[in-house]
Amino acid sequence: MKKYFLITLLVGGCAVGPDYQRPAFDAPAEFKEMKGWRSATPADALPRGDWWAGFSDADLDALMKRVDLSNFNLRAAEARVRQARALADQARAGYFPTIGAGATATRSKSPSLPNAPSTTAAVSNYGVSLNASWELDLWGQVRRAVEAGDASWQASAADLETARLSARAALAQSYFTLRITDAFRQILDDTVAAYERSLEMTRNRYNAGVVARVDVVQAEVQWKSAQAQLVDLAVDRAQLEHAIALLVGEAPANFSIERKPLALAMPEVPLTLPSDLLERRPDIAAAERGVAAANARVGVAKAAYFPTLTLSGAGGQRATDLGDLLLAPSRFWSLGAALAQPLFDGGARSAASDQAVAAYDEQVALYRQTVLTGFQEVEDNLAALRILADEARVQDEVVAGARRNVELTLNQYNAGVVSYLNVIVAQATLLQNERTAATLLGRRLTASINLVKAAGGGWSAGELPKR
Repeated sequence: MKKYFLITLLVGGCAVGPDYQRPAFDAPAEFKEMKGWRSATPADALPRGDWWAGFSDADLDALMKRVDLSNFNLRAAEARVRQARALADQARAGYFPTIGAGATATRSKSPSLPNAPSTTAAVSNYGVSLNASWELDLWGQVRRAVEAGDASWQASAADLETARLSARAALAQSYFTLRITDAFRQILDDTVAAYERSLEMTRNRYNAGVVARVDVVQAEVQWKSAQAQLVDLAVDRAQLEHAIALLVGEAPANFSIERKPLALAMPEVPLTLPSDLLERRPDIAAAERGVAAANARVGVAKAAYFPTLTLSGAGGQRATDLGDLLLAPSRFWSLGAALAQPLFDGGARSAASDQAVAAYDEQVALYRQTVLTGFQEVEDNLAALRILADEARVQDEVVAGARRNVELTLNQYNAGVVSYLNVIVAQATLLQNERTAATLLGRRLTASINLVKAAGGGWSAGELPKR
């Protein structure tokens, strides 16, 4: 028996199927759009933890704290992590024997047969037993199943981080879009006030007989048009407020955000290297763990080709009289081993093995596609931040020139040099350029948030749960 267990342990040291190796990916040395973007040292200050704190907005900080606690998508993702952990524990249970206990009590009477002595007495049977069975992991089938379960658990944990990062980024984007809408409202408030002053001035000039009635009508139309635009902004703001309420797990009826001026500076988003991205994005980590799980399942499928060895044992007490149940003569036991090898299954094992290999190839392709997508997202937002910063500088100059043009045109109108149509054109140009400047700020904020998200938000694959 000792020799048998020694052989079992030696043979059990092997595991069929390929050992896992992370799929190779030839990452570029640096991002194309990084060149000339900013003179920062790559990865020297990658955002970690509360990356949104770089925007220095107390209201956003408070909202972010509510996302982790109240967002129901994140709660669902966290529940999926616990499910994956439980499935991994189920696979790990295959390392151990199954032990069961039982107790029986029966009373029976056999029928009387023709030409046989009549039996009228009923017979009682009592028994207690302990049973055990253990399928030895000779070919590593359990080990590969455990590898697959743990990798799936880690992939689920990475998916949770992806969901958390997406929820936070969506909240930041919705919040800043709302603040940009508030900035639009302030611009329109100022514009409506300016148009009202222009209308009053035009009425005074008309009453003095200096200008025609058409100037008054034009000024009124311009004033009313600005008021209509101001009213229309309420739709966008309300919907943004509702979207934020959903992200923080609150009913829109019970949620509101007070209007306030947009006062923030664009944060400095540190750069990263393409090779670092493989360890910092949770979606890439989830895809890589999916490859590891698929690789382990190939081993599980390969192990089905080999015989299984099951050890079993049972012991207990059995008697026809309850008083004799615990006596030594009522004791019984058994030990045994069973070796089983399927000889013909119509190609089922071969098909299962082919399916596992194909599933592995699929996961490798998805992993590489996820990496490429990550590279693209970083490049997109690096380019957006660089180009939009240049555009914003030019747009600020345009706004300053438009304001000066309005002043000059109003002076010319008061002097009777130009018609009121010139004033309308100058004021409309200023309004359009002020809105464009605010829109550019919103686009830069969105690109900044997207770049943080594309870089993984400071997360690292080292944070994945381990046994």
